[in-house]
Amino acid sequence: MLVVGGGINGAGIARDLAGRGHRVLLCERDDLAAHTSSASTKLIHGGLRYLEYFEFGLVRKALAERERLLRSAPHLIRPMRFVMPHDPGMRPAWMIRAGLFLYDHLASRELLRASRGVNLREHVAGEALKPAYSRGFVYSDAWVDDARLVVANAQDAAERGATVRTRTACIDARRGRERWTATLQGIDGRRQTVHARALVNAAGPWAGRFLADVAHQPATQGLRLVKGSHLVVRRRFEHDHAYLFQTTDRRVVFAIPYEDDCTLIGTTDVEQAGGPDTPRLDSAEAAYLCEQVSRYFLRPVTPADVVWSYAGLRPLLDDEAGDPSAVTRDYLLALDTTGPGPEAGREPAAPLLTVWGGKLTTFRRLAEEAAALLEGPLGRRGGPWTRDASLPGGDLRRWIGTPQRPDTDFIRFVQAVALRHPELAPDTCRRLARAYGGRIERLLADGLGGEVVPGLYEAELRYLHQHEWARSAEDVLWRRTKLGLHTGPAQQAALADWCLRHWGPAPRWGEGADVRAA
Repeated sequence: MLVVGGGINGAGIARDLAGRGHRVLLCERDDLAAHTSSASTKLIHGGLRYLEYFEFGLVRKALAERERLLRSAPHLIRPMRFVMPHDPGMRPAWMIRAGLFLYDHLASRELLRASRGVNLREHVAGEALKPAYSRGFVYSDAWVDDARLVVANAQDAAERGATVRTRTACIDARRGRERWTATLQGIDGRRQTVHARALVNAAGPWAGRFLADVAHQPATQGLRLVKGSHLVVRRRFEHDHAYLFQTTDRRVVFAIPYEDDCTLIGTTDVEQAGGPDTPRLDSAEAAYLCEQVSRYFLRPVTPADVVWSYAGLRPLLDDEAGDPSAVTRDYLLALDTTGPGPEAGREPAAPLLTVWGGKLTTFRRLAEEAAALLEGPLGRRGGPWTRDASLPGGDLRRWIGTPQRPDTDFIRFVQAVALRHPELAPDTCRRLARAYGGRIERLLADGLGGEVVPGLYEAELRYLHQHEWARSAEDVLWRRTKLGLHTGPAQQAALADWCLRHWGPAPRWGEGADVRAA
């Protein structure tokens, strides 16, 4: 199987297929999670606002996956309580209560607390809000380190036999009756021809372009590219709850505790005209997000407060909804097993599976369905296996014994790591435990080594390069970790210099490279 695209869906599909015993090659033009999958709102959630668009099936599916993912990766995913202040000028209280009742009961819920109403004048979350907001609601969802979730799936795929090639573009794919012949090109310009019984197009925003320009196949489904932008500001509140704010245009905006001393604010829904070029936050989006959260926060947020921002393109199914916020977040798996025949007909051909749409929360279910679809025409069935499987680092039993609840298990795990490694500063201990989970010993076995920039040591850098495909300072600072938020220009330059000396020049696509594929 050749899987093109190293975002969450491509990595998840490669993992599932490899676990079923298939030979898999995953190629990604850039770094893992370099685009959409590292530009999310960092949530594993059912999508409370989707209920307003009657997306009950999607919400039920996502809520069920939320519980499974919490168990599979308690180091990367953690429960979070969300506070929704009630604005009487927006949705009426009875509507919110009804929506939260559905949210609590559409799928089995064993790990997360139910929703409830709160008096914000007595609740800790009310302290940061304007006095006009005296009533609110609290419900449960989960937070995730999105980029590390992608890497964990790629790791699991590789450990089950898959080959993972980053900085490798699929620049041409020719379809035969029984196999695909594909040309891969590395960032150094070298090319390789590979053969595969099936091709998976998991190129996200580039899925349509990949079909037309690389696979030479017609696109049977349209995508709407919707840009979601986010702001990061210094911490606006001291508690560990997040906020969901209703906006004046009947959307919602989140304000989420982020990286200890920051608050993450997002997101927007802006139609992206043209192709999937690198999306960027514009001044109108920044003003919009600041204006909406400032309607609620006692201390206003302004564009001058922003310490970092990012934007990503969500490749959504084109369901002809007029409002980008109303476009479905569900996915479609399109399996094609026939090609053009000699007389304008169709005849059997090597399978092509294209992933259209999707959301972070449902990646495992999507991957399971994709693998089952592919096994049909190939006549081989390995069977589903990921439902109760831990992701790398998610099995903490060697440290804590029998698991109980993912959130309390992780607390016990951090305590166990601190006892075994008293040389670790508390902040470093917690960060490494959160990032690597039960595999933390692999990078601590020979000591941390020298501190390259504050909180980042040589042992972790070696581990990231050898086991997680990190090839540049950017990979480390903004995807494998979020230490870019806590380092200045001089420190980032020092890390880039270290990477240059130990890993060679940071990979960049040259002007002569053919980069048509994602």
